Amino acid sequence: MENVLHDLPWQSEFISICVRDARLHKSDLWHTYVDYEICLHTNSMCFRKKTSCVRRRYSEFVWLRHCLEQNALIIVLPKLPPRNPFFSLSNTEQVMQRMKGLQEFLESVVQTPLLLSDSRLHLFLQSDLSITKIDRCAQGKTRYTVAEAIQRSRCDCMNQSEDKVSSDSDCESTSSSGLGHSVDISVRESPLPFLESSHGDKHLFGSLSECPTPLTKA
Repeated sequence: MENVLHDLPWQSEFISICVRDARLHKSDLWHTYVDYEICLHTNSMCFRKKTSCVRRRYSEFVWLRHCLEQNALIIVLPKLPPRNPFFSLSNTEQVMQRMKGLQEFLESVVQTPLLLSDSRLHLFLQSDLSITKIDRCAQGKTRYTVAEAIQRSRCDCMNQSEDKVSSDSDCESTSSSGLGHSVDISVRESPLPFLESSHGDKHLFGSLSECPTPLTKA
């Protein structure tokens, strides 16, 4: 009887990740950037929190992949969706493809035991720290531990603009100056529906319609 209970499906370990809800933020009068909501649900003992929800932008995914690549030289890491100098929030297909690619990247990463040992991955997925603070925390250079940073982090997907403007940039950042690889985006003319959040940010409903079936480990 004990063996039967042990083999029941609900006893299986699972990790479910959704990347959705692209959101436009204003960093100042001239620049905007987009980030994405990462929702994680799991019963895995590898994670301190069984449910979490944070927001990350594309350049932070690039940073994470670089960190994981340095820490696991023998593993071929999954690719991120490519940078696109013409990426536009007004293009629904581009937004959906970007979110799908980011989600597939994370799904592959969390199924690799060696990568799960990297504390920067856990801070990326389950804390609201900027990448600068994630790096310092992982190196033991902060007054709080990795576990404390995750435990104290907000999981309500509130605006996490602190430190992000100064700590990273990517080609999805937009500027009215038209210099470099920035993309000039007019929110008013966008065909996608926007709603005003309580923080004054524009909310883009370009999310994946359903979360994927949880990834199950045998």
